[in-house]
Amino acid sequence: MKHLAVTLLLLVVAPRVYAIDAADLLRQVDRNLQPESYEMYRKLINIEPDGRRKEFVLYSVKKGGDKVLALFLDPPSEKGRSTLRLGDNMWLYIPNVGKPLRITSLQSVIGGVFNNADILRVDFAAEYDAESLEETSNGYTLQLKAKNTTVAYDRLVMQVDRKHKVPVIIEAYAASGMLIKTLRYSQMKDFGDGRPRPSVLETDSPLYKDYKSIMIYASIKARDLPDEVFSLNYMGRVDDLRGK
Repeated sequence: MKHLAVTLLLLVVAPRVYAIDAADLLRQVDRNLQPESYEMYRKLINIEPDGRRKEFVLYSVKKGGDKVLALFLDPPSEKGRSTLRLGDNMWLYIPNVGKPLRITSLQSVIGGVFNNADILRVDFAAEYDAESLEETSNGYTLQLKAKNTTVAYDRLVMQVDRKHKVPVIIEAYAASGMLIKTLRYSQMKDFGDGRPRPSVLETDSPLYKDYKSIMIYASIKARDLPDEVFSLNYMGRVDDLRGK
């Protein structure tokens, strides 16, 4: 009886061992959200407190963990603009200016609640270390810490769906501990490769009271692209990739 009591006590106080570790789960989240290299069409909608909306249509390509290029297709006033991200560095290309301009992760080329880091998002595992994993009734909670101070958010708390291994809610915090924004993924959809992924991402922020931004994914398709596409010299020719 004494041995049984000791065994039960050890089961209670011993750290719980999960079948999956935090870093591995984060890598699964990245791949379940999007292929490592892809092309994508999406709509971004900014909604102001009075209900006014502004919409943007983007064509985007990504290669590896940290190279993203996006082209504005609509509205006509933005058509032809492109943005490039290589790791922590970002640029904006405006056709009439010709020369790419440096931009930062916390700025937003479209206004609204999404910043440039959200619009040109690289793999989470490229920017964050998975510090801990907790199992919940619906899935998992990942605590993520930025790898360096250039990352837009110092810390993320990610609620992960147990079945699909994709984020449901992400809370983004500054180094001070202040909540910057909340991101909510929803509406699982098969984009043609047999793997359901969230098709809608909504965000709001206590810093922008009553403002909301929404990202709607129309298509996501795996595609290999040459390295030359992800360069400053290619930013004026992104439209050449479409339809190939």
